[in-house]
Amino acid sequence: MDRVAIVTGASAGIGAATSRLLHETGFRVYAVARRLDRMASLAALGVHTVRADVTDDADLVALVDRVVTESGRIDVLVNNAGYGSFGALEDVPLDEARRQFEVNVFGAARLCQLVLPHLRARGGGRIINVSSIGARMYQPLGGWYHSTKYALEGLSDCLRVELEPLGIDVIMIQPGGIDTEFPRVAGERLLAASGDGAYAEYARRYAASLASDARGISSPSVVAGAICRAATTRRPRARYAVGRGAKAALLVRWLLPDRAYDRVLVGLFSAITRATARQAGHS
Repeated sequence: MDRVAIVTGASAGIGAATSRLLHETGFRVYAVARRLDRMASLAALGVHTVRADVTDDADLVALVDRVVTESGRIDVLVNNAGYGSFGALEDVPLDEARRQFEVNVFGAARLCQLVLPHLRARGGGRIINVSSIGARMYQPLGGWYHSTKYALEGLSDCLRVELEPLGIDVIMIQPGGIDTEFPRVAGERLLAASGDGAYAEYARRYAASLASDARGISSPSVVAGAICRAATTRRPRARYAVGRGAKAALLVRWLLPDRAYDRVLVGLFSAITRATARQAGHS
Protein backbone atom coordinates (compact mmCIF):
# COMPACT_ATOMS: atom_id res chain seq x y z
CA MET A 1 0.00 0.00 0.00
CA ASP A 2 1.08 3.60 -0.59
CA ARG A 3 2.47 5.35 2.43
CA VAL A 4 0.16 8.11 3.66
CA ALA A 5 1.22 11.59 4.75
CA ILE A 6 -0.65 14.56 6.20
CA VAL A 7 0.91 17.99 5.55
CA THR A 8 -0.52 21.10 7.21
CA GLY A 9 0.00 24.66 6.05
CA ALA A 10 0.02 23.40 2.47
CA SER A 11 -1.45 26.38 0.63
CA ALA A 12 1.96 27.90 -0.19
CA GLY A 13 5.67 27.88 0.56
CA ILE A 14 7.14 24.96 2.50
CA GLY A 15 3.85 23.08 2.87
CA ALA A 16 3.03 23.20 -0.84
CA ALA A 17 6.56 22.20 -1.86
CA THR A 18 6.54 19.34 0.65
CA SER A 19 3.18 18.06 -0.54
CA ARG A 20 4.39 17.99 -4.14
CA LEU A 21 7.66 16.23 -3.32
CA LEU A 22 6.10 13.59 -1.09
CA HIS A 23 3.49 12.96 -3.80
CA GLU A 24 6.27 12.54 -6.39
CA THR A 25 8.09 10.19 -4.00
CA GLY A 26 5.05 7.88 -3.92
CA PHE A 27 3.16 9.01 -0.85
CA ARG A 28 -0.60 9.39 -0.80
CA VAL A 29 -0.63 12.99 0.43
CA TYR A 30 -3.37 14.88 2.23
CA ALA A 31 -2.52 18.57 1.94
CA VAL A 32 -4.28 20.71 4.55
CA ALA A 33 -4.99 24.44 4.65
CA ARG A 34 -7.79 26.84 5.43
CA ARG A 35 -8.34 27.75 1.76
CA LEU A 36 -8.95 25.04 -0.81
CA ASP A 37 -8.62 27.44 -3.75
CA ARG A 38 -4.95 28.04 -2.94
CA MET A 39 -4.26 24.31 -3.26
CA ALA A 40 -5.80 23.90 -6.72
CA SER A 41 -2.39 23.22 -8.31
CA LEU A 42 -1.78 20.40 -5.81
CA ALA A 43 -5.19 18.89 -6.47
CA ALA A 44 -4.40 18.94 -10.20
CA LEU A 45 -1.37 16.73 -9.48
CA GLY A 46 -3.47 14.17 -7.62
CA VAL A 47 -2.75 15.39 -4.09
CA HIS A 48 -5.78 15.11 -1.79
CA THR A 49 -6.58 18.62 -0.56
CA VAL A 50 -8.53 19.20 2.65
CA ARG A 51 -9.92 22.41 4.07
CA ALA A 52 -9.17 22.56 7.78
CA ASP A 53 -8.17 25.11 10.39
CA VAL A 54 -5.58 23.74 12.82
CA THR A 55 -7.18 25.78 15.62
CA ASP A 56 -10.56 24.08 15.10
CA ASP A 57 -10.75 20.74 16.90
CA ALA A 58 -13.73 19.52 14.86
CA ASP A 59 -11.78 20.17 11.66
CA LEU A 60 -8.81 18.16 12.89
CA VAL A 61 -10.93 15.23 14.07
CA ALA A 62 -12.71 15.17 10.71
CA LEU A 63 -9.38 15.34 8.87
CA VAL A 64 -7.89 12.32 10.64
CA ASP A 65 -11.15 10.36 10.34
CA ARG A 66 -11.22 11.04 6.60
CA VAL A 67 -7.62 9.97 6.06
CA VAL A 68 -8.08 6.72 7.99
CA THR A 69 -11.41 5.96 6.31
CA GLU A 70 -10.10 6.56 2.80
CA SER A 71 -6.56 5.23 3.16
CA GLY A 72 -6.68 2.84 6.10
CA ARG A 73 -3.44 4.15 7.60
CA ILE A 74 -1.26 7.13 8.48
CA ASP A 75 2.51 6.94 8.15
CA VAL A 76 3.75 10.52 8.38
CA LEU A 77 2.42 13.72 9.95
CA VAL A 78 4.11 16.97 8.87
CA ASN A 79 3.13 19.79 11.23
CA ASN A 80 4.06 22.76 9.07
CA ALA A 81 1.21 25.23 9.72
CA GLY A 82 2.42 28.35 11.46
CA TYR A 83 3.02 32.06 11.11
CA GLY A 84 5.11 34.86 12.57
CA SER A 85 3.52 37.67 14.53
CA PHE A 86 6.09 40.25 15.55
CA GLY A 87 5.86 43.31 17.74
CA ALA A 88 7.09 44.65 21.06
CA LEU A 89 5.90 42.54 23.96
CA GLU A 90 3.94 45.39 25.53
CA ASP A 91 2.22 46.21 22.24
CA VAL A 92 0.98 42.79 21.07
CA PRO A 93 -2.54 42.05 22.38
CA LEU A 94 -2.75 38.84 24.38
CA ASP A 95 -5.49 37.58 22.05
CA GLU A 96 -2.96 37.70 19.20
CA ALA A 97 -0.31 36.04 21.35
CA ARG A 98 -2.76 33.24 22.23
CA ARG A 99 -3.70 32.76 18.58
CA GLN A 100 -0.06 32.37 17.61
CA PHE A 101 0.33 29.65 20.23
CA GLU A 102 -2.91 28.02 19.04
CA VAL A 103 -1.62 27.82 15.46
CA ASN A 104 2.09 27.18 16.02
CA VAL A 105 1.95 24.90 19.08
CA PHE A 106 -1.46 23.63 20.13
CA GLY A 107 -2.62 22.82 16.60
CA ALA A 108 0.46 20.66 16.09
CA ALA A 109 0.06 19.03 19.50
CA ARG A 110 -3.61 18.23 18.88
CA LEU A 111 -2.84 16.58 15.55
CA CYS A 112 -0.17 14.49 17.28
CA GLN A 113 -2.80 13.36 19.78
CA LEU A 114 -5.17 12.38 16.99
CA VAL A 115 -2.72 10.48 14.80
CA LEU A 116 -0.78 8.70 17.55
CA PRO A 117 -3.36 5.93 18.16
CA HIS A 118 -3.08 5.02 14.47
CA LEU A 119 0.73 5.13 14.47
CA ARG A 120 0.83 3.00 17.63
CA ALA A 121 -1.55 0.47 16.09
CA ARG A 122 0.80 0.13 13.12
CA GLY A 123 3.89 -0.04 15.33
CA GLY A 124 5.67 2.91 13.75
CA GLY A 125 5.55 6.15 11.82
CA ARG A 126 7.01 9.64 11.70
CA ILE A 127 5.98 12.98 13.20
CA ILE A 128 7.87 15.83 11.55
CA ASN A 129 7.50 19.24 13.19
CA VAL A 130 8.63 22.28 11.22
CA SER A 131 10.31 24.53 13.75
CA SER A 132 12.87 27.25 12.95
CA ILE A 133 16.39 28.33 13.77
CA GLY A 134 14.36 30.84 15.80
CA ALA A 135 13.80 28.05 18.32
CA ARG A 136 17.47 28.30 19.32
CA MET A 137 17.92 32.02 18.74
CA TYR A 138 16.03 35.18 19.57
CA GLN A 139 15.66 38.73 18.39
CA PRO A 140 13.97 41.90 19.62
CA LEU A 141 10.31 42.41 18.65
CA GLY A 142 9.91 38.66 18.13
CA GLY A 143 9.12 37.50 21.65
CA TRP A 144 5.82 35.75 20.97
CA TYR A 145 6.96 34.09 17.73
CA HIS A 146 10.19 32.78 19.23
CA SER A 147 8.31 31.58 22.30
CA THR A 148 6.11 29.37 20.11
CA LYS A 149 9.13 27.83 18.40
CA TYR A 150 10.94 27.25 21.70
CA ALA A 151 7.76 25.55 22.95
CA LEU A 152 7.40 23.38 19.85
CA GLU A 153 10.99 22.15 20.16
CA GLY A 154 10.58 21.36 23.86
CA LEU A 155 7.40 19.45 23.08
CA SER A 156 9.13 17.58 20.26
CA ASP A 157 12.15 16.63 22.37
CA CYS A 158 9.95 15.15 25.07
CA LEU A 159 7.73 13.41 22.53
CA ARG A 160 10.73 11.89 20.73
CA VAL A 161 11.88 10.09 23.89
CA GLU A 162 8.31 9.24 24.86
CA LEU A 163 7.60 7.53 21.54
CA GLU A 164 10.95 5.90 20.81
CA PRO A 165 10.00 2.61 22.55
CA LEU A 166 6.92 2.48 20.31
CA GLY A 167 8.94 2.73 17.09
CA ILE A 168 7.66 6.23 16.26
CA ASP A 169 10.20 8.87 15.25
CA VAL A 170 9.83 12.58 16.02
CA ILE A 171 11.93 14.90 13.86
CA MET A 172 12.35 18.66 13.89
CA ILE A 173 13.08 20.74 10.80
CA GLN A 174 14.87 24.04 11.50
CA PRO A 175 14.68 26.33 8.46
CA GLY A 176 16.71 29.50 8.20
CA GLY A 177 15.71 32.27 5.80
CA ILE A 178 13.27 30.77 3.27
CA ASP A 179 11.50 32.46 0.36
CA THR A 180 7.93 32.28 1.68
CA GLU A 181 5.19 34.68 2.79
CA PHE A 182 6.74 34.81 6.26
CA PRO A 183 8.70 38.11 5.89
CA ARG A 184 5.67 39.95 4.47
CA VAL A 185 3.26 38.66 7.11
CA ALA A 186 5.74 39.24 9.94
CA GLY A 187 6.41 42.78 8.74
CA GLU A 188 2.73 43.62 8.41
CA ARG A 189 1.94 42.34 11.88
CA LEU A 190 4.98 44.12 13.30
CA LEU A 191 3.75 47.45 11.95
CA ALA A 192 0.20 46.78 13.12
CA ALA A 193 1.43 46.14 16.65
CA SER A 194 4.33 48.57 17.05
CA GLY A 195 4.21 50.92 14.05
CA ASP A 196 3.16 53.72 16.40
CA GLY A 197 4.28 54.52 19.91
CA ALA A 198 7.51 53.95 21.79
CA TYR A 199 8.92 51.36 19.36
CA ALA A 200 7.66 52.93 16.13
CA GLU A 201 10.94 54.01 14.50
CA TYR A 202 12.65 50.71 15.21
CA ALA A 203 9.61 48.70 14.11
CA ARG A 204 9.24 50.58 10.81
CA ARG A 205 12.89 50.15 9.89
CA TYR A 206 12.91 46.50 10.86
CA ALA A 207 9.73 45.85 8.88
CA ALA A 208 11.30 47.50 5.84
CA SER A 209 14.38 45.29 6.17
CA LEU A 210 12.18 42.18 6.36
CA ALA A 211 10.46 43.16 3.13
CA SER A 212 13.58 44.08 1.16
CA ASP A 213 16.48 41.97 2.43
CA ALA A 214 16.87 38.83 0.28
CA ARG A 215 20.27 37.77 1.57
CA GLY A 216 20.49 34.20 2.75
CA ILE A 217 17.10 33.26 1.36
CA SER A 218 16.61 29.69 0.14
CA SER A 219 13.83 28.08 -1.86
CA PRO A 220 11.05 26.21 -0.02
CA SER A 221 12.13 23.16 -2.03
CA VAL A 222 15.27 22.97 0.15
CA VAL A 223 13.11 22.48 3.23
CA ALA A 224 10.82 20.08 1.37
CA GLY A 225 13.85 17.97 0.50
CA ALA A 226 14.86 17.73 4.15
CA ILE A 227 11.32 16.79 5.17
CA CYS A 228 11.22 14.09 2.48
CA ARG A 229 14.54 12.67 3.71
CA ALA A 230 13.25 12.68 7.27
CA ALA A 231 10.11 10.85 6.12
CA THR A 232 11.91 8.16 4.14
CA THR A 233 15.39 7.50 5.53
CA ARG A 234 15.80 4.45 7.74
CA ARG A 235 17.31 6.33 10.68
CA PRO A 236 16.30 10.01 10.61
CA ARG A 237 18.18 12.60 12.61
CA ALA A 238 16.46 14.39 15.48
CA ARG A 239 16.99 17.77 13.78
CA TYR A 240 17.64 19.04 10.27
CA ALA A 241 18.93 22.63 9.99
CA VAL A 242 18.26 23.71 6.39
CA GLY A 243 18.59 26.79 4.22
CA ARG A 244 21.58 29.02 3.59
CA GLY A 245 23.08 30.25 6.83
CA ALA A 246 20.99 28.05 9.14
CA LYS A 247 23.84 25.82 10.36
CA ALA A 248 26.21 28.76 10.75
CA ALA A 249 23.65 30.75 12.74
CA LEU A 250 23.01 27.83 15.09
CA LEU A 251 26.76 27.33 15.54
CA VAL A 252 27.23 30.98 16.48
CA ARG A 253 24.41 30.73 19.01
CA TRP A 254 25.94 27.57 20.50
CA LEU A 255 29.40 29.14 20.80
CA LEU A 256 28.48 32.51 22.25
CA PRO A 257 27.41 33.13 25.86
CA ASP A 258 24.09 34.93 26.21
CA ARG A 259 25.56 38.36 26.91
CA ALA A 260 27.95 38.12 23.98
CA TYR A 261 25.10 37.03 21.71
CA ASP A 262 23.01 39.94 22.99
CA ARG A 263 25.78 42.36 21.97
CA VAL A 264 25.93 40.80 18.50
CA LEU A 265 22.17 41.27 18.11
CA VAL A 266 22.24 44.87 19.29
CA GLY A 267 25.01 45.64 16.81
CA LEU A 268 23.33 43.76 13.98
CA PHE A 269 19.93 45.37 14.40
CA SER A 270 21.47 48.81 14.82
CA ALA A 271 23.25 48.27 11.50
CA ILE A 272 19.99 47.17 9.87
CA THR A 273 18.15 50.26 11.01
CA ARG A 274 21.01 52.52 9.86
CA ALA A 275 21.17 50.84 6.45
CA THR A 276 17.40 51.04 6.01
CA ALA A 277 17.46 54.72 6.95
CA ARG A 278 20.19 55.40 4.36
CA GLN A 279 18.19 53.61 1.66
CA ALA A 280 15.11 55.66 2.54
CA GLY A 281 17.19 58.84 2.27
CA HIS A 282 18.34 57.92 -1.25
CA SER A 283 14.86 56.98 -2.51
